[in-house]
Amino acid sequence: MSTALTDEALIRQYMPEHPNQCFETLYNRYANKVYRQCLSITKDTDNAHDFTHDIFIKMFSKLDTFHERSTFSTWLYSITFNYCAGQLRLAKRLPLSPLEETDGQDTAVDSQETQNQEHSLQVLQQAMSSLSTNEQTLLKLKYEQGMRIEEIAELYDLKISTVKMRIKRSREKVYRLCAYQ
Repeated sequence: MSTALTDEALIRQYMPEHPNQCFETLYNRYANKVYRQCLSITKDTDNAHDFTHDIFIKMFSKLDTFHERSTFSTWLYSITFNYCAGQLRLAKRLPLSPLEETDGQDTAVDSQETQNQEHSLQVLQQAMSSLSTNEQTLLKLKYEQGMRIEEIAELYDLKISTVKMRIKRSREKVYRLCAYQ
């Protein structure tokens, strides 16, 4: 299999008749990058390894949904980010810590606080889901991944001022949408 092919050309050319070789080539190209991204999100080497393997399985099962609206690496990055974020949210909802006895009052306060947080998160998720994929990705890169504006500009081959303006507009749109909820 030609390593000189772009990811997109590789998928078009080899996926229909040689899916295993296509998968292997993509895995070899991106496994380390996906692992590093998982590690930066989870801060846990075991989870990063597990998530990396899960992401490649997910990517391969969804490869038919890749329509080249973005580069393959951006599409894979999006899958990676969303998978890791989802796993971390799930882990927060289902903590594996021992139960402690409480007097009942703390539980009621914690329950109300949890409900308020969940409602706020739902409002934010609804607002985020109404944004375009590009707007969502920019906000996630900046605020969830902690990427610097310069890094995002370089990743998308954009001017720094363009990235700043797009993030500002996307953020303002989220604020407006959350205010209506």
